Amino acid sequence: MKWPESIIDTPHGRQKAVAPLVISASRATDIPAFHSAWFMNRLRAGYCVWENPFNTTQRQWITFEHCRAFVFWSKNPAPMMTHLPEIAASGREFYFQYTLNDYEGTGLEPNLPQLERRVETFRRLSELVGKKRVIWRFDPIILGGGLTVENTLSRLHRLAEKLSPYTEKLVFSFVDWYRKTARELGRLAPDFRPPTLAEMQALAQGIVKISRALPVPLKLATCAETLDLHSLGIEHNRCVDPELLHRLCPDCAEFERWTRRKEDRQLSLLSVIPASTKDSGQRSGCGCAPSKDIGSYNTCRHFCAYCYANNSPKSVLTKLASMSAEDEKL
Repeated sequence: MKWPESIIDTPHGRQKAVAPLVISASRATDIPAFHSAWFMNRLRAGYCVWENPFNTTQRQWITFEHCRAFVFWSKNPAPMMTHLPEIAASGREFYFQYTLNDYEGTGLEPNLPQLERRVETFRRLSELVGKKRVIWRFDPIILGGGLTVENTLSRLHRLAEKLSPYTEKLVFSFVDWYRKTARELGRLAPDFRPPTLAEMQALAQGIVKISRALPVPLKLATCAETLDLHSLGIEHNRCVDPELLHRLCPDCAEFERWTRRKEDRQLSLLSVIPASTKDSGQRSGCGCAPSKDIGSYNTCRHFCAYCYANNSPKSVLTKLASMSAEDEKL
């Protein structure tokens, strides 16, 4: 999307900057877990710099002056929680895409806090900001390495019973088998693999059964999946969600406009999502509304084996060693 532009004052002189309505922080790294001090410094400064991960000479200045909402993506938002009152006081709304998997004992997520700590963080965050602002993600679903359809559903069921009082929605997806993903997972266990189509359908049916058994069933959605599960009541998700943004910012005319095709979006095909309210910079299967991502690859220390955004732990540590919370770019 072509965002409005503005001229901002920086230590480097006046710069032309884009002024997005929504900022994602971030699909490229876990800003709440590792870079909350950096984020708050940039929020106070009013701008940051984005660097193209595939061409580091290409940079873009981003001003927060027109930003109405932040979408935070995290597996451990605890370090960000003390900053939320200041973010709210700045006049911006926000919500969290909180990935909370139970992959303990598999080696898939080696640098995360213990599962019970992450569950407790989920609860505290929801009680602090409201459960509509905390979206639970079980993502991605991987089989092999001791993970089967049955025990994956068992792990998810245990989490659902603990998390369902503190969220309205569960979003899940199946692992994308990128070459790098296959290589790294193969090093961990040679039989890790994506689910087959039949296994995807069995997993989806199991998740529906789990949700229906909860005291209050969750809304269910898949992320960037082309598999049609509409007959099960599972939607194609829009993680940058116009309807939630409109709930949070009812006075924003642009968010209201983004929600007008609600009837069409109840259909199963992503093609009905209006091009004007779909982020053209994302994958074809992604239904997200437009946002500007900030953050940088090779800056997340979770070191998840399936991660697409890190080249290696060494590359992360090398890059982080050259950075500080005062940097304009991350």
